[in-house]
Amino acid sequence: MGDFAERYGPVAVVTGASSGIGRSFAVQLAGRGLDVVLVARREDRLRALAAELRDAHGVSVTVLPADLADPGAAGEILEAVAPLDVGLLVSNAGFGVKGTFGEGDAAALAAMLMVNCQAPTQLAHGLAPRLRRRGRGGVLFTSSVEGLMGCPYSAGYSATKAYVNALGEALWAELSPAGVDVLTLCPGATDTEAPLLQGVDPTTLQHLMSPDEVAHAALEHLGGGPTHIPSAHYRNLFDTLLAMPRRDALAAMARSMGK
Repeated sequence: MGDFAERYGPVAVVTGASSGIGRSFAVQLAGRGLDVVLVARREDRLRALAAELRDAHGVSVTVLPADLADPGAAGEILEAVAPLDVGLLVSNAGFGVKGTFGEGDAAALAAMLMVNCQAPTQLAHGLAPRLRRRGRGGVLFTSSVEGLMGCPYSAGYSATKAYVNALGEALWAELSPAGVDVLTLCPGATDTEAPLLQGVDPTTLQHLMSPDEVAHAALEHLGGGPTHIPSAHYRNLFDTLLAMPRRDALAAMARSMGK
């Protein structure tokens, strides 16, 4: 635990920290002795979590309410953390839109692009030079197995996560020689609020992992990038799909998702 804090501390910035995997990241990082900056829209949840972390672990916690769909949010976060010695960025915030492409809300699609793509890019861009100068630290992007190939009926979300995967892989190659670890986390089905918000009945999902399991796996593999799929089931599934002719794999997914 001391080695982790020495490498990635003293301060970690966690976006999407009010619930799900982001909340689990914040709890586990505080448990490893890092001060944390909590970023999310729901300030009440962030303040409750901050009090919990201070009481349980004696760490310093900064609350930054922000809506990452706002084009200026990433810049405001970078300005706020400028005085802090940030050693780890956990760019976890994101959301998905499911359904037939073209029939959903265009505004929701635009917001998803901002949250899932623009914000991680701008935060990493702002912090990468600082991490290079430190010669240690890390960047962790939360992506999805849906970013491994185009997923029918999840076209926009899948595309945003493919972007995150490419960004993370490129930064892993760029920053690793400078002593900075980069990991792109690709979870499968996870027991969070996300399925319900996407209109998916959680009872229909199999092979669910808990947010705590996903966050723990990511932190344990942070030095083993560029990517990590924490679920053995989804590793095997996408190994099979990616080994198939692309047309066959996409057609099979469309049939399955269409149901």
